[in-house]
Amino acid sequence: MAFKNTYIPYGGYWSTPFCAWQGSFQNIHAIKFAADIGKRFLLERKISTKEFDELILGTTIPQISSFYGTPWLAGLIGAEHITGPMIGQACATGAKGAEVAALSIEAGLNKNILVVYADRCSNGPLLVYPNPQAPGGTQDKENWVWDNFGNDPFAKNAMIDTAENVAKEEGISKDEQDKITALRYKQYQDAIKDNKAFQKKYMIAPIEVKNRSGRKVLATVDGDEGVYPTMLEGLQKLEPVLPNGTVTYGTQTHPADGNCGIIITTREKAKQLSKKKNIEIQILSYGEGRAKKGFMAKAIIPAANFALKHAGISIADIDAIKTHNPFAVNDIYFCREMDIDWKDMNNYGSSLIYGHAQAPTGARLIMELIEELVIKGGGYGLFDGCAAGDTGAALVLEVKIN
Repeated sequence: MAFKNTYIPYGGYWSTPFCAWQGSFQNIHAIKFAADIGKRFLLERKISTKEFDELILGTTIPQISSFYGTPWLAGLIGAEHITGPMIGQACATGAKGAEVAALSIEAGLNKNILVVYADRCSNGPLLVYPNPQAPGGTQDKENWVWDNFGNDPFAKNAMIDTAENVAKEEGISKDEQDKITALRYKQYQDAIKDNKAFQKKYMIAPIEVKNRSGRKVLATVDGDEGVYPTMLEGLQKLEPVLPNGTVTYGTQTHPADGNCGIIITTREKAKQLSKKKNIEIQILSYGEGRAKKGFMAKAIIPAANFALKHAGISIADIDAIKTHNPFAVNDIYFCREMDIDWKDMNNYGSSLIYGHAQAPTGARLIMELIEELVIKGGGYGLFDGCAAGDTGAALVLEVKIN
């Protein structure tokens, strides 16, 4: 899908740090947390909730009362006059939420939309389903996070199996995965040097984590939590998770908690809300794709190609690339297919290193893509990532600096 009048104000977005699961954010209600951070962002930017005519909530892991979704979130942030859809498409939610907003802008249905992404992988819900045909009427049970990471009901495999399937079919070695992971960790260091100068362009911190009464501060989070020093020598010592496999715990991401928000609007409104009036960010296109059963990483190529085609450009025109890479296999496969050097993408970090927070993951990567393009003086950017069900989603945008 191509877009003609969909923009993001420069600085019209936020992300919390990502905390590895069972870390500092493990007990915070995802929607309430997103509302608190959203209000903080709007207050710091001096943007009234009255500016928005729709709110979109991207969330993939149920929380207590999340049945009420977007209307509840709107009320919590002080925007009781608006509502909107609740979207859950696994790790494609970041790009999909932007597409849904863009479609509304393009159709003229709305002019200024706030898209909020909120998830907590920690302490995921244990769901119980009635099963009258079970012996004694016992119920079916599902650990929402862990069981679904471990089993695709259609492909009949775990997430890690999809990475191993692609590694085997494409001849991707453990050594390659170790080397690209070490590179991705090094790139992440550029985002936190100079007192996190790059991350401060979009990240809200510090965040005080309080107990349930709200009177005691349990922790203060000033940056991503759960990122461990990753050196090639250490990665090479790790054994594959699966027998006869190639993927180790070091060459895959970790579940995380956090939230993000992005303002998606018209060109005129973007200029009004931008932190720097000379920077213009346009969303050009969205694409999605699907791979054969059990080969999730391969879905990123049809998704990217679809988005590039509708943007009217090729991969050679792209100035910056960010990917959701739950496995190092993803980036190796992408670079081979697109004839890209490993070092020419995922500058300043990626989810392989700082974690996989479900819905917020792609949104944070889109923000980092924008900031990298601003540093480069503008150009075309591509976000691409895989998602559960052997699917992929991609977004192409352009940054112009006048």
